[in-house]
Amino acid sequence: MKARDLLQQVTGLNLTDAVVNRAVERRMQALALDDVRAYDRLLANGAAELGALTELVVVPESWMFRDAEAFVAATAFIGRRLAAKPARPVRILSVPCAGGEEPYSMAMSLQNAGVAASDYAIDAVDLSEVALARARAGRYTRNAFRGRHLDFRERYFVAAGAEYQIGDDIRAQVSFNQANLLDPAFSNRPGYYDVVFCRNLLIYFDDPTVATAIASLARLLADDGILFAGYAEVPAFCRNGFGALRAPGAFALEKTGAHASWPARIPARQHVRPLAPARPAAPAPAPPAPPSIARPLRAAPPAAARPAQADMLARARRQADLGDYQGAAAACRELLEQNPDSADAYFILGMVSECEQRLAEAGDHWRRCVYLQPDHYEALCHLALLAEQSGEPAQAAALKQRAARIYQRRNDGDQRKGAQ
Repeated sequence: MKARDLLQQVTGLNLTDAVVNRAVERRMQALALDDVRAYDRLLANGAAELGALTELVVVPESWMFRDAEAFVAATAFIGRRLAAKPARPVRILSVPCAGGEEPYSMAMSLQNAGVAASDYAIDAVDLSEVALARARAGRYTRNAFRGRHLDFRERYFVAAGAEYQIGDDIRAQVSFNQANLLDPAFSNRPGYYDVVFCRNLLIYFDDPTVATAIASLARLLADDGILFAGYAEVPAFCRNGFGALRAPGAFALEKTGAHASWPARIPARQHVRPLAPARPAAPAPAPPAPPSIARPLRAAPPAAARPAQADMLARARRQADLGDYQGAAAACRELLEQNPDSADAYFILGMVSECEQRLAEAGDHWRRCVYLQPDHYEALCHLALLAEQSGEPAQAAALKQRAARIYQRRNDGDQRKGAQ
C-alpha cells in the first residue's frame, strides 16, 4: 500500500501527493535511506514509522479563544445544564485538540464564569503525540494569543521568557489523550458528552470520511447535548443528522430530534459571563430574494486566468479557516475585481460576515452567490439557517428542500460516474 493510502487510512485526511512526498522525503533523510521501496517496506511493517510520518502531515494550528462566540455559547449552555442537573458534572470533549488551545479556552471561560472545577471535566484528544506533549506542557508563544481581548492572558498565564505558561489550576481541568476519531472504539461511550467541540477537521476529509466522523460524534454526544463545528462544516452536519442552533457566530448544532427546547439565543445563568464582551447581534436578515438589478452577461475569463483565480479562492478559504477574516475578505474582493461573477467568492464573503456577526450582510452575499450559481448547495444551507433564525420557517423549509434536491442530484451523478 502506498504511503498516501496508508496515511489516509490512519488519519482520514485527503492529502495531496505533494504533501505526502515532502513528508516521505523528510523521513527518508532522517533515516539515511535513498531507496523509496525500502522505505515503503519499513512503513508497511512498522507502526512507529507510520506514526513518525503521520506527525509530519498532521500540522495542528489554533489559538486561544478562536471563534470566541462558541465559548460564550458553550459556557451559557453549561450554566443551564448545571442548573437543571446539578448532581452530575458536565462532560466536555475537544477533538482534535491540537496544542490544547481549545480545551484550555473552555476551562478559562468556565472558571471566569464562576463554574466550580468539580462541576465539569474536559477530555481533549488528538492524533499527534507532538501536539499532545505541547498541550500537556501548557506553554505558548505569542502566536497563541490573537485579537484585541487579551485580558485573560494576564489572569491565567505567567510570562516565561518569550513564552507564557498556563496556570496549574486550568491545566488540571483538562485530560489529554491520544485517540483517533475514526477508530470505532473511540465512540464506544454512547451519549457520554454534553458538549463536543470538533472544529475545522472535517474540511480535510472526503465525503465518506466526513459521514464516518459525524456518526462517531453523534454517538458520543448526549441527545440533549450541543456540538460546535467550524463555520464551513455546518452544512455537512446538517445533512448527517444535526440541526443548527440559534447562536450566531458560534456554529452550534444539536442532534436532530433531541429533546432540548432551545430559545432564540442560549441564555446564561446570571453569573455566567464571557471573558470578553460579546459583540452586538446583527439585525435579522431578510428572507432570500433575487437581486433587484439584472446581471449583465459577461465573457468567461480566459483559460490562463482560471488557475490564478482558483489559487485566490484557495487562499481566501485558507485564511478564513485560520481566522484571518480580513485577509480572506481582501482575497475575495481581489478575485471579484477580476471575475465579478465568482459565486464562490461571494460565498466566502458571506462566511466571513457571519463570523463577524454581520448576519444581514452575510445573507446578501449568499443570495448573490445563489443568484450567480443557483445550485450552490452550501449557500442554500446557510440561507436556510438564516431564515430559521429570523423566524421564517416556511422560507427555511423551501430553501432546505431546494438544497436537498441539489444534494440528491449530486449523489446520483457520483453514483453514475462510479458505475462507469
